[in-house]
Amino acid sequence: MGARAARMAGLALGAVLGAGAANSAACLPGRALILSADGRSTGFGVEIADDPQERAQGLMNRRDLPRGQGMLFIYDSAQPVNFWMKDTLIPLDMLFFDARGVLRHVHAGARPLDLTPVPGAVPGDPQPDRLLVLEIAGGEAARLDLAPGARLAHPAVPQATAAAPCD
Repeated sequence: MGARAARMAGLALGAVLGAGAANSAACLPGRALILSADGRSTGFGVEIADDPQERAQGLMNRRDLPRGQGMLFIYDSAQPVNFWMKDTLIPLDMLFFDARGVLRHVHAGARPLDLTPVPGAVPGDPQPDRLLVLEIAGGEAARLDLAPGARLAHPAVPQATAAAPCD
């Protein structure tokens, strides 16, 4: 199975598992589980963008992004990141995670086709480096009450230091 087919299969499996699946499901590459401070968990089936070409393409030219799905951008090392919405046709919420998988910044409602850079950190953030970025449909972060401090359980988070290690 090719890398693209494997990613799509993981996305489909992540969507089937839903938000109520056990933490061990978070260890699948095609599934991201966000754990809030109050104990709620929210799952997303994800496509992975982990190389420069995939990250550059992102969700460009897509006409929709269903609830419960997204794209997880994974970098080789934590670093400052900026996104833009070039050729992106749908509004997105961007969730920026540090190297421990802690949600540090939420950029809600990125506008389609906007070339304005979207920084991964607010001005003055003492730790602006990001390892992962999850793009989800615009409005979902507010609807699901996703806020800084939540933790991401996913195998791309270095497990030895993960705030929410996989089972």
